[in-house]
Amino acid sequence: MKFARHALAAALLTAAALPATAQPLKAEVIHWWTSGGESAAAKTLAEAYKAQGGVWVDTAIALGEQARSVAINRIAGGNPPTAAQFNTTQQFRDIVDQGLLNNVDEVAKRDGWDKFLPETVLSAIRVNGHYYAAPVSIHNMSWFWFSKAAFKKAGIAEEPKSFDELFAALDKLKAAGLVPLAHGGQPWQDGIVFTATLAHYGGRDLYLKIFRDRDPKAIMSEDFKKVLLAFKKLQGYTDKGSPGRNWNDATAMLISGRAGVQIMGDWAKGEFAQARQEAGKDYGCAPGFGPRAPYIVQGDVMVFPKTSKPDQVKAQQLLASVITQPATQVAFSMKKGSIPIRTDVDASQMDLCAQIGVAAMKDKSRQLGNGEIYMTPDQNGALQDVLTSYWNRNIPVEKVQKDIVNALKS
Repeated sequence: MKFARHALAAALLTAAALPATAQPLKAEVIHWWTSGGESAAAKTLAEAYKAQGGVWVDTAIALGEQARSVAINRIAGGNPPTAAQFNTTQQFRDIVDQGLLNNVDEVAKRDGWDKFLPETVLSAIRVNGHYYAAPVSIHNMSWFWFSKAAFKKAGIAEEPKSFDELFAALDKLKAAGLVPLAHGGQPWQDGIVFTATLAHYGGRDLYLKIFRDRDPKAIMSEDFKKVLLAFKKLQGYTDKGSPGRNWNDATAMLISGRAGVQIMGDWAKGEFAQARQEAGKDYGCAPGFGPRAPYIVQGDVMVFPKTSKPDQVKAQQLLASVITQPATQVAFSMKKGSIPIRTDVDASQMDLCAQIGVAAMKDKSRQLGNGEIYMTPDQNGALQDVLTSYWNRNIPVEKVQKDIVNALKS
């Protein structure tokens, strides 16, 4: 009830701030939420914005890289959208530094963002004391998903609790004639599998030495060599239809019981929800192995392109307020598979996987940043090229190590 009162109060304040004859605040929003679960989640934002006096104009563009490129090109071309989905990577910092965004300081201060947002989120959206994005969700990009039906068919009694157990389960799935690892062979998906392997097979310290420090000695070490070999071993469990497959089509393979495991962000849970499958009953989930497993924090935000048009500034401020309200956060997360960005929401009605994620976020020692926040777009792209080549071709691991050293040079 407390959150419902807060949402009602915010709606009344918004209504009071607008003249009775004011036109609805139109907001064109560029985003890449195009799968079934993602579209359902985006709809909750549109409905919440409409309920508080706005008109949501939906511009959905498949693939995050493409959507961000379109948004940046439109800003540079003088035809910006009202808002655009983004990630708080180095690319976000770059467009802040270039003066391409409006801040939403007024909303952040009025609504008290510093009182309910985790420090990891605040530090990502606040640059030089100004708030340049409204957080939408907290994701972990490296969850392990398990099909209960496939595991039962393969005679796997328990979900894996270590990488060794994971490989054993993949062997049993293969022997049962199932696809062991459902994977979409696209570079960004290869990167997710690598990130998961580095974090959960290599460990937290090595993860930071590679991504944050870009330490050549660590990259050339035996420990990192083992990570790369484990990463390559996973490729042997994919099927011939993997290259070019979309991530949600890989998730559908688990939903149907055709495949046993997928390594993908928690947005995959939105696809399970769309198929009316239940966490813990129809599928299993793990953000890593063991109670102290690293939790890789990634999130979606809305950025607000530079504009001086009064109606667009008002639309930006209304949108920033609406998407961070408790009721909106819970509704969005339940469709999207993410967890709320607020620390004060009641998550008790959310599913098992969300509960695991909320608990993990309470332990700051488990939190790791997505590797992209430590690298420039050029470094990230160069690393991605090396990893995808290694995933798809027979390349000596020692050469891959040297290539990664070169890719991550400052």
